[in-house]
Amino acid sequence: MGALGDSDEIEAERLGRGLLLTLAAATALAVANIYYNQPMLGLIEASLGHGAATSVPALTQLGYASGLFLLTPLGDVTRRKRLIVAEFVLLAIALVLAGAAPDALTLAVASALVGFAASVAQQLVPLTAELAHPQRRGAAIGAVMSGLLLGVLLSRTLSGFVAAQFGWRSMFLAASPTMLLVALALQAILPDVRSELRLPYPELMGSLRRLWRDLPALRRAAFTQAFLFAAFSAFWTVLALRLAAPPLGLGAGAAGLFGVVGTIGVIAAPLAGRVADARGPSTIVRLGAALALASWAGMALWSDLAGLVAGVLALDLAMQAALVSNQHVIYALRAEARGRLNTLFMTTMFLGGAGGSFSAMIAWRLGEWPAVAVLGMAFSAAALAIQLRAPPRPSLSREAGSETR
Repeated sequence: MGALGDSDEIEAERLGRGLLLTLAAATALAVANIYYNQPMLGLIEASLGHGAATSVPALTQLGYASGLFLLTPLGDVTRRKRLIVAEFVLLAIALVLAGAAPDALTLAVASALVGFAASVAQQLVPLTAELAHPQRRGAAIGAVMSGLLLGVLLSRTLSGFVAAQFGWRSMFLAASPTMLLVALALQAILPDVRSELRLPYPELMGSLRRLWRDLPALRRAAFTQAFLFAAFSAFWTVLALRLAAPPLGLGAGAAGLFGVVGTIGVIAAPLAGRVADARGPSTIVRLGAALALASWAGMALWSDLAGLVAGVLALDLAMQAALVSNQHVIYALRAEARGRLNTLFMTTMFLGGAGGSFSAMIAWRLGEWPAVAVLGMAFSAAALAIQLRAPPRPSLSREAGSETR
């Protein structure tokens, strides 16, 4: 039994429908802040000068990765509610700094701080796993991940509209009080879950290495998702180039519309979670990897516009189904370490995505779309191979038990 002891089952009954919807909405609103700047880069350049926006998206992502690695483990040793509320308040302050930035340097620093605080989204996911009943954990995680996906998909549309109508500063300044309202709402309704684990921060960070070493199921889930995210990122990295190339000859607007197609993942996440609850997550992860491989094979053979639409539908479904199911696996391993497990899992996944984007550009230069399709199939096949090499795991409870003994 982990540090939560017998209280784990008590806390598991605290996740009602209203609280679950609130957690999903808060996750969506938090993660959206990472992507608000992307449609506004041209307006930022016009306002602050040429080159002012060059580093803004990268610094925001870097800030998010830093927050994920440095802050998320704290959820295992502090009152998670207090930490979540504090991060939302910090996010509100960072957004004001971004909206009021008088020059490019201030905006760059504020953007990194926005990303750092927006990592609060990854505090909400393990909290959901902690509060959910074990038999409904997959569905609960799927609901919150649907919120996260909606935040990613709709943030660019919202900020583009607001910036066009009221200027780029308005989006940041409007988002700031929204974060304060979220903080107040969570302060009022979140249960105050206390962890019995007490570790100094250096020991807490040092424990990441031990968790990685001791939990093969964590490594399996993380590497599988890293390869799937690499395949996913490869598609989106070169999509605009593929659409612009003959014979399609489509502009950037067409690439933006593909984001709407991605809403299939909003449906896939909770469905995958429910099936994982009923049938076990390993089956869903394997099916997701197989579907990703099939989608890339299909796009290699059928690369016109209809083929790309069908391919991204299948690829997004595969990515989201595997993601929710892999999270279902890792959160069952160590109840007292869910924040650190999420840190290791998500960091590995994002490293895979970065590798997928980088290698996709190289593949495009070497052989354009056929080369990228081969790369996507290779990443998907690697994810499937990791899962097929694993021993059969008939039930999640059995798997978790074997890992925690």
